[in-house]
Amino acid sequence: MNNPAKKSLTLRGVWKALGPGILYAGAAVGASHLVLSTQAGASYSYKLIGAIILINLFKYPFFEFSYRYTAATGKSVLEGYRKLGKWALITFFLLSACTAIVNFAAVTKVTSDLAAYLFNIHLNSFASSTGLLGIILLMLFFGRYAFLDTLMKVMIGILSLFTIVAFFFALSKGSPIGPGFVPVPLWDAATVTFVIALMGWMPTPIEASVWPSLWAIEREKQTHYQPSFREFHVDFHVGYIGSAVLALFFLGLGALVMYGTGEAFSANGVVFSKQLVSLYSGSIGSWSTIFIAVIVFITMFSTAVTVIDGYPRSLEGSMLQLFPSLKRLGRGLYLFWIVVLSVTAVVIIVFFTKNMGSLLKIATTLSFVAAPVFAIINYKVVTSSFMPREAQPKPWLKLLSWAGIGFLVLFSLIFLYYIIF
Repeated sequence: MNNPAKKSLTLRGVWKALGPGILYAGAAVGASHLVLSTQAGASYSYKLIGAIILINLFKYPFFEFSYRYTAATGKSVLEGYRKLGKWALITFFLLSACTAIVNFAAVTKVTSDLAAYLFNIHLNSFASSTGLLGIILLMLFFGRYAFLDTLMKVMIGILSLFTIVAFFFALSKGSPIGPGFVPVPLWDAATVTFVIALMGWMPTPIEASVWPSLWAIEREKQTHYQPSFREFHVDFHVGYIGSAVLALFFLGLGALVMYGTGEAFSANGVVFSKQLVSLYSGSIGSWSTIFIAVIVFITMFSTAVTVIDGYPRSLEGSMLQLFPSLKRLGRGLYLFWIVVLSVTAVVIIVFFTKNMGSLLKIATTLSFVAAPVFAIINYKVVTSSFMPREAQPKPWLKLLSWAGIGFLVLFSLIFLYYIIF
């Protein structure tokens, strides 16, 4: 067990701990940043900056609690779910299994379509999606966590640098607002619908808070180093705050390059990304295409890699908590889920692409409605009797979590209202 009272914080220790938070950032910067944050800037300029900051603030405790439990106990937060009762584990497993099927297919299709566009590859959906999945599966099978950790540090480093450079290039050119441009109303039905999507997907759905807890355990196995409580939190904050800051830079790119152009922006991730690349290179110059193209591709590829690892890892972890005898399978259970979800994703992409929107709506509804449930579960885990008292959240964090739960409940009710009526 890690000792929460251990206050040591060393540069070497932070470096050893660094990794799971960056993987989290890789998962978070997908469609929520590339499409929703950028579109927020493209449609509303800087008016939704406050909304993005508040969303990240209200969800902060529930991602932090997952990390907190692992930092204090040396165990994954799924063990905490089991100690609360099997109902918590079963609920998590069923929701993750349902959303994994759809999200695997969605992220694979968007990433493979983007790769085909950016690299001028002409392949059908089956070939491009299986090719992408094959590359990622080989990386995860042979490279395991160590390769994933290194890959994500490189990709997120490049993504952060290129995004900041692209933002300042765009800033130097000024706003493209044309004569006669009429701003989109801030308070109408379309804006409310957009903000609902932004709230749900920013930074990621709450059930993904389990992933960094599992990655933290893998990082300890890789480095043979048990970070102190504070070192764990440095890693978490690098990922969480870093992804929130990147969301603001993406919003800025949308505001500087797309706002005021008079174009109608697509809700389709691939089409919107093409519009972003085209408008950016047109505004800054064709030489700058490489910056925006790298940003677009790494954003979705990093999400694809982390999603394809995160869902199987969390499903495996849930089953091991429910059925400890399955530990004899070793990596077999993890590989089983990767293969099953990958095959299902390809089947959906090839045969059910027309139904993808409906499937995503179901997955979105499940994730959004379940968000307050998992927020409460994470809160109960870190305030329970089996959590070391000295590691339990301070009063200010408890207050913020109560506000966050209230926010998520209200958001879920509004979301259900718009779905039903």
